[in-house]
Amino acid sequence: MAGTETHYTLDLPTFDKAVKLLIVVAPYYKDIADDLVAGAKAVAEKAGASVDLVEVPGALEVPSAIGMAYRMADYDGFVALGCVIRGETTHYDTVCNDSSRGLTMLGLSGACVGNGILTVENRQQAVVRADPEGQNKGGGAAAAALHLVALTRKWARQTKGMGFKPAGEFRIAGETEGPARA
Repeated sequence: MAGTETHYTLDLPTFDKAVKLLIVVAPYYKDIADDLVAGAKAVAEKAGASVDLVEVPGALEVPSAIGMAYRMADYDGFVALGCVIRGETTHYDTVCNDSSRGLTMLGLSGACVGNGILTVENRQQAVVRADPEGQNKGGGAAAAALHLVALTRKWARQTKGMGFKPAGEFRIAGETEGPARA
């Protein structure tokens, strides 16, 4: 039974330099969205991160907004929040799959994204998962984004060859008039 499971949660990372997160929320179910945001803000504050918040119409717009901010703004990480409750049509599947796929593609492109878009069967499941004093999925999404920011900062200091670019310096063969090293 899922209710009796225990889960391991990583400690929040620490940072030498301030972290700036953008929370993008779809407040379609306003009370649930508000709880998700409260949980995300509390975790960000605990880690010393600053937070900006923007609202978009629905879960399908969350990846688009994060993608724009990733390309055009100055944020270290992103927290995607919203709720999709199964209805009578297949629209639920489209929204769940496409919003998740969009966020995954952003992550694979290098964006530090924590996905806190709830995909549930009914309102009660959403309420339990959004509760900042309960499962706190908003806080979990913020923590995920912070962990990815920490990894990005750790690995940003390392250099190695990429594509046709060799690691370090290399010598140019033959006679040259200019520098013999590139």
